Amino acid sequence: MSTVHLHRTTTLTPEQYIAGLTDFGPGRSKVFGNSADNYLKVHSQSGSQADVTEGSGGIWERLHYDWSNPNHVVLTTTDSNIWGGASGPHLQLHAASRRQNGHGR
Repeated sequence: MSTVHLHRTTTLTPEQYIAGLTDFGPGRSKVFGNSADNYLKVHSQSGSQADVTEGSGGIWERLHYDWSNPNHVVLTTTDSNIWGGASGPHLQLHAASRRQNGHGR
């Protein structure tokens, strides 16, 4: 199995990022271009977990979202017409440190 590590910096807090990631309402494709509204189906959602099918352009996957640890969000593919089972991203979220002087340098 391959592992790919990507790093991205944002001004969002982990809570803001999770709120956007787990907003499964209409218009999701405005934030996530590969999640067309006509593919989106929320099978279940409670607390800090969700079971969601999403995709676009003929590609779809069913994902189990788990954000019970706000610093380590896990998305697990449970079904897909492309991806293998038990694949999916693990998102490590870290709050950026800021200097006391407010300049953030």
